[in-house]
Amino acid sequence: MSIFSRLIGVYVVVFCLAMIAPVAIVLVLSFSNESYLSFPPASYSLRWFEAFLGDAAWRRSMSISATVAVLSSLLSTAIGFLAAYAFVRKSFPFKKAFLATMLMPIIAPSVIIAVSLYFMTAKIGLMGNILWLAFCHSVISVPIVLIIMIAGVKSVDPNVERAAIGLGASRAYLFRRVIIPLTYPSIVSSMLFSFLASFDELIISLFLAGTRKQTMPVRIWNSLHLEVEPVIAAVSAFLIGLTCLVLLLNYLVTRRRVG
Repeated sequence: MSIFSRLIGVYVVVFCLAMIAPVAIVLVLSFSNESYLSFPPASYSLRWFEAFLGDAAWRRSMSISATVAVLSSLLSTAIGFLAAYAFVRKSFPFKKAFLATMLMPIIAPSVIIAVSLYFMTAKIGLMGNILWLAFCHSVISVPIVLIIMIAGVKSVDPNVERAAIGLGASRAYLFRRVIIPLTYPSIVSSMLFSFLASFDELIISLFLAGTRKQTMPVRIWNSLHLEVEPVIAAVSAFLIGLTCLVLLLNYLVTRRRVG
C-alpha cells in the first residue's frame, strides 16, 4: 500500500470520526442526570427520556409530525412515482425543463419556498391545517422521490412491459401487476426518505404550522429559543434513533432487491 493510499485512509477515518462526534456527544448528554447540559455528565439516568415521553406537549408534537410525515410521504411517493415513469418512458416537449423544475426545491433555499407557501396559505386560510401542511411538505419530498424512482423505473426492462401489453394487459393492470411489483423496493425507499424529510422539516412548518399545530422540529426550535432544556438532548437522541431506523429499513429493502 502506497503512502498516498494510507493518507487517504487516515483522512477518511478522521473525517468520519469528526462527523460522528457531535452525534455521540448528544447521545451521551441524553442520558445525563444533570439539571443542565454539561459534558461529560457527572451521573447518568433516563430522567430526560421520561420527561420527554411523559410531557403531553412533546407527545402531541410528535403525533402531529408523524401524521404530517405519513400523509406527505404517501402523496409525494404517488406524485414522484407517476412523474418518474413519465420522464423515463415517455417523450414530450420540454421534458428536461419539466424535470429541472420538479428538482428545483432541492437547490432552492428552504426559506424562500417557505415564504412563498406562507403567503399562499394565508390567502386561502389554511394556516395550521394538517392536510395542507402535508401537501406543502411534499414540495420538498417529491424531488427526493423522483430521483429514487427514476433509477427504479430505469431498472425495469421495457420489453417486460411490451410483453404484458402484447398479451392484452390494460395500462392499469400493467401498473398493478408488473411495474409496481418490480419497482417495489424503490417505492419503499422513496416512502421512507420522504417520511424522514417531512418529519425533520423545520422552516416550512415554522411558517405554516401555526401556534396550535406545532410539529416536533418547531417544538424543538421554540424550546431552544426560549431556554436550552436538557430534555432537548433526549429529543435529539430520539430523532437520531428514528433516522437510524429508517436507514436500517432502507438497507434491508435494498439488500432484498440486490439478493
